[in-house]
Amino acid sequence: MRAGFQDRRSRVKRLKARLWQDQGGNATVEFALVAPILLAVALAVLQLALALHVRATLTSAAAEGARAAALAGSDLAAGERRARAILQENIAAGVVRDITVQREWHGGALVISVEIEAALPLIGLYGPTQMSVIGHALQEHA
Repeated sequence: MRAGFQDRRSRVKRLKARLWQDQGGNATVEFALVAPILLAVALAVLQLALALHVRATLTSAAAEGARAAALAGSDLAAGERRARAILQENIAAGVVRDITVQREWHGGALVISVEIEAALPLIGLYGPTQMSVIGHALQEHA
C-alpha cells in the first residue's frame, strides 16, 4: 500500500514540475485577456479629460465674454465677439452651437450673462450630449 502511494506521489510531483516549466504561452493569453480592458480604461480617461477640458474652456470663454460686455461703454455684441474669439483659438470651437448674451437684474444689480451651448464631444453614445455654461459679470457704469 505504501509503495502505491509513493508511486502516485512521485507521478503528481513529475506532473507538477512539467506543468510548472511549461508556461510558454501564458503571457500571450494573459495579454490578450487584459489588453482590451486596459485599452477601454485608457480611452475612458482620455474621454473624461477631453470633456473636462471643453467644459473649462467654455466656462472661461463665457466669463470673459461677460466681462467684455460689462465694460462701461461696451455693448452685448462685444461680449459675444470676445467669447467667440477665445473659442476660435481652442479645440472647443467646433462644438459651440449658440452664444446668448443678455442683461439681467440680480438682487438689484445689473448683470451681464453669457450663455454658451455646445455639443459635448463624446466617443461613445453614453452620457450627456449637450452642455450649457453661463458666465456673469456686473455691468460697469460710466
